[in-house]
Amino acid sequence: MSKPRARALGLPFPGTTGPLNAITDVAGVTVGFTTLTDPARHVRTGVTAIRPRADKGIPVPVWAGHYALNGNGEMTGTHWIDDAGYMIGPVCITNTHGVGAVHHGVTRWMIEHYAEFFQADHGWAMPVVAETYDGVLNDINALHVTADDAVAALLAARGGPVGEGSCGGGNGMIAYQFKAGTGTSSRVFEIGGQSYTMGCLVQANHGRRLDFQVLGKPVGQLMPEGVFDRGLPQKELGSIIVVLITDAPLSGLSLRQVAKRAALGIGRGGTPGGNSSGDIFLALSVANPGPMPQRAGAVLTKTEINGEAIDPLYLAAVQSVEEAVVNAIVAGEDVATFKPAGHVVPGIDTRRLAALF
Repeated sequence: MSKPRARALGLPFPGTTGPLNAITDVAGVTVGFTTLTDPARHVRTGVTAIRPRADKGIPVPVWAGHYALNGNGEMTGTHWIDDAGYMIGPVCITNTHGVGAVHHGVTRWMIEHYAEFFQADHGWAMPVVAETYDGVLNDINALHVTADDAVAALLAARGGPVGEGSCGGGNGMIAYQFKAGTGTSSRVFEIGGQSYTMGCLVQANHGRRLDFQVLGKPVGQLMPEGVFDRGLPQKELGSIIVVLITDAPLSGLSLRQVAKRAALGIGRGGTPGGNSSGDIFLALSVANPGPMPQRAGAVLTKTEINGEAIDPLYLAAVQSVEEAVVNAIVAGEDVATFKPAGHVVPGIDTRRLAALF
């Protein structure tokens, strides 16, 4: 049975959510997981797959922007996103040593899923695969994640409620020295009389306990018990991946600015973005669907929100990231460590957290 989410605990997050308070509130977005857990073999890892579009045969570009607050991590495919302002296919998140296997699996899936494109054109796959490090709870050097696991996560992608905590790539992750992992949230906002949705999914594996804040309260200082410091209590270790998806029409340039706002969202939780943390963010827009550029005409016509009116969208991004991180943490449960062995990373005491509010 799943644990109550942050809002169900009475935490008064600002903003209006979509019906599911999840990234899947953006129409057409689906999420799938492969979760690998076998304590006897020191396995606690997995793959999270996000499909922005339900396209098949010939891919439909998704407008994209990327930003790295701190680059001690990986998100493949971002060089082309930075130059072209778009991507095709899914986004997957796994552990640090699983990037290659997942990249291979996603490439295979894309070749099969977009078969018409790869057969008719000189198609190429440049998957977006991101990671955070789960070596405290998982034997990451055993390379448990396979290409088949990535394909399975993609085949499992569905709309509706999204699992949190120890789901998919979030299975072995720790945030603010609590068990954490996958978290999601959404916001509905209005610009120019039109309603739009911003969806967020995070893989949270960052932060030190004493820095942890929720809605301005110093939760980490008020709940310091059970801290497992990985041997380096003064240093922030780990990373966070943030994926933001909206149905608002935006250019690649505007989406880069949206991706930057994820830094403000995670900052509300207290992290300073430590040197050993890979804080990497991706923002996507599913508006303005159209053909692959090589199949389009010489001039493209798209709609785009005026930058002078975009602030409500920025606020939606910040708020959804902030809440998604807390949702990842409140879903966590106590887990025994692998390296070093003999410790426990605690799930947050949700009753004590609720009592603070």
